[in-house]
Amino acid sequence: LDVRGELDRDGWLDLIMSMVVAPALPADGLTFIHDYPASQAALARICPENPAVAERFELYWGGVELANGFHELGDAAEQGARFEADNRRRRDAGQPAVAVDHHLLSALASGLPDCAGVALGVDRLLMCLSGCDHIRQVLAFDWERA
Repeated sequence: LDVRGELDRDGWLDLIMSMVVAPALPADGLTFIHDYPASQAALARICPENPAVAERFELYWGGVELANGFHELGDAAEQGARFEADNRRRRDAGQPAVAVDHHLLSALASGLPDCAGVALGVDRLLMCLSGCDHIRQVLAFDWERA
């Protein structure tokens, strides 16, 4: 959101993804969505063959996002610039800046081997496997009872 509370391009993409694309995915199968816009790269590398996209994917089961994976960005200068740009956008939108992770930037500057990672939402997977309608049904302690 910008200062007027209006959605920017990424806000619209997120809205379309959650309200149009995800609900239309096949309910009985897995779907990989990849090549996210570079503006949504976060900690992912930009694709060298196509700088408009990030080397990032999400795995969906029906309309539920199960996993998020990406090729790790290993460039400390680029990551620092992304942190600064994100904080600029936050300030422009009237939001507080987020503390820059200097430990991460230092580690990247020391050298990060070529790597990738995937985060799987086990609670979401359990919800899908058990046929539950809400994630609270598979959590031992949901937020309301924690």
